[in-house]
Amino acid sequence: MPHINLLPWREEAQRQRQQQYFSLLTLLALLSALIVFLISQYFQAKIDGQRARNQFLTNEIKVLDARIAEIKTLEQRKKELIQRMTLIEQLQKSRNVGTQVLDEVAKIVPAGVYLTKLTKQDNQLLIEGRSESNNQLANLIREVQSSVLLADAELESITNTGNTNKLLSDFKMTLRIQGLLDQQSLSEAGSR
Repeated sequence: MPHINLLPWREEAQRQRQQQYFSLLTLLALLSALIVFLISQYFQAKIDGQRARNQFLTNEIKVLDARIAEIKTLEQRKKELIQRMTLIEQLQKSRNVGTQVLDEVAKIVPAGVYLTKLTKQDNQLLIEGRSESNNQLANLIREVQSSVLLADAELESITNTGNTNKLLSDFKMTLRIQGLLDQQSLSEAGSR
């Protein structure tokens, strides 16, 4: 008699194929998960490395900013010291200006001009006096123009009152003293 197999061999083969399929699918899922995990770990390591470099750069930038601020304060101090040194140098140059101005005024005043009042305001010199003629005043102005210490002679007024000697005219004149510090720069330097 022929041999007849009554066992469900087809279902058994299908079940084995299905089992192989699921085990292969599980293996592929695990392998895919492992690859994704390794890739994510690789990129996470790259990100962490970049963050560490960024943090290092941020810390170095803070250090450099502190140094730059220190350099700026040192530069400001240097400017202030240079300004003070310049001011002291100018003061040294102008400490004898009062004596020099009086000496220069005595040299430039021609005969026939008499000074009655001499007033100094900042670097301006206000002169009041009397002159015998306008020619002497013109000579005085020419002498001021040729002077090294005095400049910008400006005759404000010439009057003849007639009450006093008719030969003498009253005059007012302003002069600028060259090289003399003005009070504003002195007060600015003193406030520092």
